[in-house]
Amino acid sequence: AQGHGAKGDNIYEFQIEFLEPVEPKPVCRVTQRQLNITVQKKESNWWERLTKQEKRPLFLAPDFDRWLDESDAEMELKVKEEEKINKMKIESRVPKDPFRHLKKGYLIMYNLVQFLGFSWIFVNMTVRLFILGKGNGFLCLTDSFYDTFHTIADMMYFCQTLALMEIMNSLIGLVRSPLIPTVAQIFGRNFILFVVLGSLEEMQNKPVVFFIFYFWSIIELFRYPYYMLACVGIEWKPLTWLRYTAWIPLYPLGGLAEAVCVVQSMPIFSETGKFSLGLPNPLNVTIQFSFLLQIYLIALFLGLFVNCRHLYKQRKQHLGPKKRKMK
Repeated sequence: AQGHGAKGDNIYEFQIEFLEPVEPKPVCRVTQRQLNITVQKKESNWWERLTKQEKRPLFLAPDFDRWLDESDAEMELKVKEEEKINKMKIESRVPKDPFRHLKKGYLIMYNLVQFLGFSWIFVNMTVRLFILGKGNGFLCLTDSFYDTFHTIADMMYFCQTLALMEIMNSLIGLVRSPLIPTVAQIFGRNFILFVVLGSLEEMQNKPVVFFIFYFWSIIELFRYPYYMLACVGIEWKPLTWLRYTAWIPLYPLGGLAEAVCVVQSMPIFSETGKFSLGLPNPLNVTIQFSFLLQIYLIALFLGLFVNCRHLYKQRKQHLGPKKRKMK
């Protein structure tokens, strides 16, 4: 090394002939104060001294913070050997899953199909918005919302029906997703899609349908690719950030759009009497479905709160500051 000492700039070097063989490639680390060179023994055993020559070189001094006598060294080697044996025992106890590759292949295909489906929905809606939206201002833009359901519904039916598999995956332990947030999201969406929109033709032409489908599709554009890459052990940091950040505006906006859809459907259900339940009793009481929708609104916001809290915890886990382990 070249350095500045008492006699000015000089080249400094030294040679050490170790007592026993060492690894040929030492590990060097340069700090602002010193140069650290770590030399690894080829065999982990006790040395009587460092060098072949019996007298220690004058420029060598022991680091007493890391000093081990023979008993300490033997104890350290014994602890490491026991840890290695215990690790091998634990690994041998864990049964190897013969269907591991099959499960991984299924999850990859599931997430890929869902990603392609929601990508088709998002691209189709975006293209139609820009193509049909070019015209006489607001009226033409509003017209582009009216046929959203009739254009997109079949693909949305397919994707949301397939999403029921996520509940099964969580139940059988195929994925580590918690069951309650999964059920809340999937049943909430399917209730809006199949019951509120699918059963009322009057609701299918409303602009709110466009916003519901659009928010749903944008969320899944980040979620499914993230899980698909996780199946093969790949993490792409920009995608991870989007997966655990995009929900912050999209989930509340999607929940608000769903709530508007439910409120708009209440008068229609009251007028048509669809899904209302008449009870055979002297008072001839009828339970209006619109009343059940009011209860559902409360459940909608409670489910939104549960999902957001779960995602916030996940965001802290994946994007929060890493905790350093104390040695």
